Amino acid sequence: MKNIFLVVVLLLSVTPSWSQKGQTIAYIDMEYILENVPEYLDAQNTLNAKVTKWKKNLDKQARHIEVLKSDLANEKAILTKDLIEEKEEEITIKQEELRRLESLYFGPKGDMFSVRKQLVKPIQDQVYNAIQSIVKRKKYDFVFDKSSELVMLFSNKKYDISELVLSIINRTRLIDEKNAKKVAPKKEFTDKQKQVLAKKEAQIAKQLSARELKKKAIDEKKKALLDKREALLKKREEQRKVLREKKEALRKKREQARKDKNNN
Repeated sequence: MKNIFLVVVLLLSVTPSWSQKGQTIAYIDMEYILENVPEYLDAQNTLNAKVTKWKKNLDKQARHIEVLKSDLANEKAILTKDLIEEKEEEITIKQEELRRLESLYFGPKGDMFSVRKQLVKPIQDQVYNAIQSIVKRKKYDFVFDKSSELVMLFSNKKYDISELVLSIINRTRLIDEKNAKKVAPKKEFTDKQKQVLAKKEAQIAKQLSARELKKKAIDEKKKALLDKREALLKKREEQRKVLREKKEALRKKREQARKDKNNN
């Protein structure tokens, strides 16, 4: 974009005959436009709420993993080698699940990317359509975005068409709302939209089912570990009891032996 702008400036400055042919340039401030489109602010709030929810879920799972690590470190001295390996495997499974969930939320093709595209793209299309309408009417040859990486060393406010873009978006919205009140849709969704929604719901249900099965398997494994640990502790307690009984029997035997010796 920088190179395009510099080329345009150079052409305008060194080729007067070209600029005299009616070449016109305008610019917009995309950040300003989006901040004044209610749908964009609603979309950002919706996305931010989802991101906050996802982060809380990830933080919760990360804290759970830290608890498992801490418990293992504290109990390692009384656990068998098999139990230690099983607990380490459980922690590894949890860590892998956390990484997969993080990728599912924030990966290149994750939920955040999909939701942002779903929420923001229609608004970007509104802006683009408004600009196209202005370009056709005003016969602009170039329209730059002031808020992009394009370096504008100077910008004359009279060439700023941001307010014009906003007015077209607002007017279009009012017309759409007016038409929507006049003509009620025959059906809520088209057949194609229903198919897309059904497919999306099936994918979500499949993901939830897979997560539930994985969670169930982990819970069952955890229960088995706890049962095994409880059995081990019970066995050790029984062994200690037998040892105490043997010691008590030996003490009584020695005491009886001393009494018999004294009597003789």
